[in-house]
Amino acid sequence: MGHLPRRGPPGPPRPLGRDDGSLDPGDGAVLDRFAATVASGALDTGDAPARLHGDLWSGNVVWTAGGAVLIDPAAHGGHREADLAMLALFGCPGLEDVLAGYEEVAPLAPGWRERVALHQVHPLLLHAVLFGGGYARQAVRAASRYL
Repeated sequence: MGHLPRRGPPGPPRPLGRDDGSLDPGDGAVLDRFAATVASGALDTGDAPARLHGDLWSGNVVWTAGGAVLIDPAAHGGHREADLAMLALFGCPGLEDVLAGYEEVAPLAPGWRERVALHQVHPLLLHAVLFGGGYARQAVRAASRYL
């Protein structure tokens, strides 16, 4: 996944999800295995860390006559595929055009489309903790793809 903190997400939200009943023990085991896989470096692409918007969903993209303006950042360093995965997760008008423009300026590592769900696990877990609903199951399904 590029250079990620090895002791960071997605670990912290799991106990909260288990405590509130949104995750069962089998889900926790999947997330534990996913976290171990991420920590092992097996999913790294070798990309250098990039500055991320950090909360890039369609509500934080304002379309103007001059193009797109990004608002309300939660800037931090991480894998540059993460912001694109967030746009895909919550929908973005013209997403394919955004992705094509990104590819033209800064081509992504081969197989990036197969890693979209990888970068969605952490925001899905956070949404599960904050909002409940089906986010926990969606996170577990995404994590399962990489085991």
